[in-house]
Amino acid sequence: MKMTINLDEALLDRVVEITGAATKTEAIMIALREVDRRSRLITVLREGLGASPDELRDMFDTASDPGALRVAEAPRPYRTEQP
Repeated sequence: MKMTINLDEALLDRVVEITGAATKTEAIMIALREVDRRSRLITVLREGLGASPDELRDMFDTASDPGALRVAEAPRPYRTEQP
């Protein structure tokens, strides 16, 4: 859909650089999807998984250390393709 909007050009340029988007349109789509993703995540976190504290505890392997695993991960760039 084509539309005309007024944008902060400096902000848009920063978003293009941060995301590595090939075009300004792609950067805007990435930003919109990110806002949508965060909103849905907040909704899930507020509503919970419907599990009790004991059930939540049992969902995770007590021998694993997620923090240690994340140290080995390289930072991932923003996804530029649509999900």
